[in-house]
Amino acid sequence: MATSIAARISRKAAASAFSAHRHVISSRCFATESAKTISPSSDRVKWDYRGQRKIIPLGQWVPKVAVDAYVAPNVVLAGQVTVYDGASVWSGCVLRGDLNKITVGFCSNVQERCVIHAAWSSPTGLPAETSIERFVTIGAYSLLRSCTIEPECIIGQHSILMEGSLVETHSILEAGSVVPPGRRIPTGELWAGNPARFVRALTHEETLEIPKLAVAINDLSKEHFSEFLPYSTVYLEVEKLKNPWE
Repeated sequence: MATSIAARISRKAAASAFSAHRHVISSRCFATESAKTISPSSDRVKWDYRGQRKIIPLGQWVPKVAVDAYVAPNVVLAGQVTVYDGASVWSGCVLRGDLNKITVGFCSNVQERCVIHAAWSSPTGLPAETSIERFVTIGAYSLLRSCTIEPECIIGQHSILMEGSLVETHSILEAGSVVPPGRRIPTGELWAGNPARFVRALTHEETLEIPKLAVAINDLSKEHFSEFLPYSTVYLEVEKLKNPWE
């Protein structure tokens, strides 16, 4: 009897000692594994985790950008947006065509941080879409909503054009102008203020300079556009290194 009890006690002691020893070994192994530094593999794929999306389809509507139009990488085009040939949309702009159409015409430019939107309908009965026609310059930080800008106009920076407003051809809005809903800016005039008021008629020389400004900005956009080619402009440097006697 005493012998069996002693044997049982010795078995328990051995089991407890073995478990304690195993715990010490496992803790040492865990400490050793945690002390190891994980070095990234050289062939690991470097993913681009930027959340910025330039083209955002909405339902059946997908933004359309002409082949030679320049749209900066951090621009957002959503829904019914069309950017025509030679046009440029610069950094930080948002063109949100979720309710109606937005068009940027031939050789027109929308400069930095502009916001363009369109409503369901216009209170004036005019088309609710936002239409920017050809050779139009939209200054930086401007806000356009359901308005129509006819060819060869300049909209100064920080301007606001509200629903149903119309800017006729060969017109200029000074910086910071606010055009109320349904207001019409007649052709060949300079307007300014909040709300926008008539300042004076434009001279013939001034009207000739309006499309020239749009063309100059279009030429500038081509330099930016070339940097987003598949191989950038590095091939030009390679051409210089070629042996002229080959």
